[in-house]
Amino acid sequence: MFEFLKMIVDFIIHIDVHLSEIIRSYGVWTYLILFLIIFCETGLVVAPLLPGDSLLFAAGTFAARGDLNVFWLFLLLSAAAILGDTANYWIGSYLGPRVFHKEKVRFLNKEYLERTHRFYEKYGGKTIIIARFVPIIRTFAPFVAGIGSMTYGKFISYNVAGGILWIGAFAYAGYFFGNIPMVKRNFTMVIFAIIILSVMPGVIEFIKHKMQKR
Repeated sequence: MFEFLKMIVDFIIHIDVHLSEIIRSYGVWTYLILFLIIFCETGLVVAPLLPGDSLLFAAGTFAARGDLNVFWLFLLLSAAAILGDTANYWIGSYLGPRVFHKEKVRFLNKEYLERTHRFYEKYGGKTIIIARFVPIIRTFAPFVAGIGSMTYGKFISYNVAGGILWIGAFAYAGYFFGNIPMVKRNFTMVIFAIIILSVMPGVIEFIKHKMQKR
């Protein structure tokens, strides 16, 4: 498990290097690899640590260099994000009521579930859109929606809107800003900044919740 986490962290920190190697090795199949990563990160509650925001920004940067096509990135990864959340919703609908009230479930972090539940209490259905921009919460939001009383018709509208906004925001940010000389020279620091800004809302909510309990 530790080795796997170490590999994920290394991939995220040096995502430009690794993505360059993937493009060079797999060519057009890179789109499928990116599709699967985004699908798993949004669709499987056991994979909340896979790269999301940073991967999209890096992919947009490579599209600006001509190595990928930004339109196909946007189209395919939006589909991956929407399908991932949809799968997660139905998994939550089927498994959620059986596991949410258990003290411990293997491969399922209950603290993440509870943190996501608090997001729902504050933001309601808009959580599906807001959570797209918050790592970990993003992975658990559709699962919790499936557990709760949100109808699929209501969920899918938030899902589509959130997926398109999320993919478009980060992929096109990389496309338009990733090749600015200062960004290229400090790409790792930019990735760190994206990660920090992404996790801040979740951290703030967690701290506020702990203070309220005290």
